[in-house]
Amino acid sequence: MFKFNPFANLSLKLLAVLLATVLWLTVAGEHIVERTLRVPLELRNVPAELEIVGNPPMTVDVRVRGSSALLSRMEPGEVVALLDLDGARAGSRLFHLRAAEVRGPYGVEIAQITPATVPLELEKSGRRSVPVVPAVEGDPAPGYVIGRATALPATVEVVGPERRLRDLASATTEPVSVAGQRSTVNDVVTIGVSDSALRLAETQTATVTVEVLPAPVERDFANVPVRWRNLGGGLAARIQPSVTRVTIRGRLPALDAVRAEAIDAFVDLAGLGPGQYNLRVQIDPTQNFGVSATDPSVVQVTIK
Repeated sequence: MFKFNPFANLSLKLLAVLLATVLWLTVAGEHIVERTLRVPLELRNVPAELEIVGNPPMTVDVRVRGSSALLSRMEPGEVVALLDLDGARAGSRLFHLRAAEVRGPYGVEIAQITPATVPLELEKSGRRSVPVVPAVEGDPAPGYVIGRATALPATVEVVGPERRLRDLASATTEPVSVAGQRSTVNDVVTIGVSDSALRLAETQTATVTVEVLPAPVERDFANVPVRWRNLGGGLAARIQPSVTRVTIRGRLPALDAVRAEAIDAFVDLAGLGPGQYNLRVQIDPTQNFGVSATDPSVVQVTIK
């Protein structure tokens, strides 16, 4: 028959009691405290056909409860609030934040979340093709001007909230500098949109070409004869003054080839009978130059 001996293995029993006592004293000595933490708010399962409009809150305040030792050892990011948007609909919506949706370390209790309700504006997502308008900065070398700026690709697909898409006129590029340039500039730059609620369907770059051309110059031609055209039969005309100063504008090589006799200044007398008229001096257009001014621009014409 087995006989119980309370003094058997006495040293081991005493050690177990001692360890239990130390453990109890350690746990009993820890105070339960509360602390408020500002933690990140993660939005999960956003429906593919919806966009979040505006600036949703990125953080919330969470009041946690636990032992002082445990809370003092917590690292930033150990507590995260999760908001599940699965099944959400378009429009102005309110979503509740529950303690069960806050992720934290073992032993930490979630006592309170502020705010307990998160408002979000959800809108249907859309897609639209818009032109790419190159951004150009700087001034070319003296005597040169900026010509046409083009981008390849010329259009891009942009996605985002439908209402914001309707207001978008174009996409843009990183600035292409033409500072001090004397010839056409080519550069590969990133494409983007100015509205932060919108984005490119695919990240893209553009090859931008900016023409840098010799600046137009002006030349004056004095005493250019003013002639008449379309004078009726049997009539005579007198123009006063009979000459004008013509200022033409164009590129230097083309202007160097222009001679005064190539400038045909005239007044049109079609349908006019005897009398005195103040008529505008006209000059036939040409591909080699444009007319900046005529002085005088109006002459007196007497028809007899």
